[in-house]
Amino acid sequence: MSVLDVLWEDRDVRFDVSSQQMKTRPGEILIDCLDSIEDTKGNNGDRGRLLVTNLRIIWHSLALPRVNLSIGYNCILSITTRTANSKLRGQTEALYILTKCNTTRFEFIFTNLVPGSPRLFTSVIAVHRAYETSKMYRDFKLRSAVIQNKQLRLLPQEHVYDKINGVWNLSSDQGNLGTFFITNVRIVWHANMNDSFNVSIPYLQISGGYVLGFKIDPVEKLQESVKEINSLHKVYSASPIFGVNYEMEEKPQPLEALTVEQVPDDVEIDSDDHTDAFVAYFADGNKQQDREPVFSEELGLAIEKLKDGFTLQGLWEVMS
Repeated sequence: MSVLDVLWEDRDVRFDVSSQQMKTRPGEILIDCLDSIEDTKGNNGDRGRLLVTNLRIIWHSLALPRVNLSIGYNCILSITTRTANSKLRGQTEALYILTKCNTTRFEFIFTNLVPGSPRLFTSVIAVHRAYETSKMYRDFKLRSAVIQNKQLRLLPQEHVYDKINGVWNLSSDQGNLGTFFITNVRIVWHANMNDSFNVSIPYLQISGGYVLGFKIDPVEKLQESVKEINSLHKVYSASPIFGVNYEMEEKPQPLEALTVEQVPDDVEIDSDDHTDAFVAYFADGNKQQDREPVFSEELGLAIEKLKDGFTLQGLWEVMS
């Protein structure tokens, strides 16, 4: 199984995850921990802990750890600061995070309950920026500025293990002759006649949705190269380098020491009658005007038409 098959932390928004999913995965590093953060959008008035890793933001209630959020950086559309109404601090500056997961937009609002501390803003914004500027470690890239004077422009923590000349890229009928660079993070090929015709393939993307063909002669050299790539991919999978480098002056404790084991309640939950926690975080960002009024037999009055998939009962349960 490849890293891509199991990696979800930076690519998903999840609600009320298990204690196992709150733990760091291989390559995930806890960067900051803030102990007095309110989830003002979904759990206003509830003091919680915010954990900032190199892949995601985790928030959980201190009183009830099973009430939690996991927000992957790859889902974030924007981060802003605006005034919010906190039950614990009143009108105050808060962190607004707009996300998109699949086709659904979610909005999160976090308030620092420590007066005068900008740490919530600085940590989240700086780490997210570090994530955004290190995509070369994680994303498949075509025709990017990876080659300079026929040499690979190395990323921080990247080391070249092999350079193979005479590698044919079979993406066209006639093929293109070029050079392979095999590193601890990725495989890079570029055409000998044109450095800008290149491809960068992180090990994170191997077994993904792309099929690329390369020809190496003789066959013994091809088999040797395949063996080397498989070996480096295996090492990478065990301890991935995601490229998000940011350090706080005060290093936090390990994530396992900061998350509380969730004790299962002695009750049986009927999953068919379950209101999804994420409803409170929906962001109606495309709404330009009120929807048409309709008569609600349930309430006996006219209300704004609900979005598809919503019910009055479900909304009341979220509010309560």
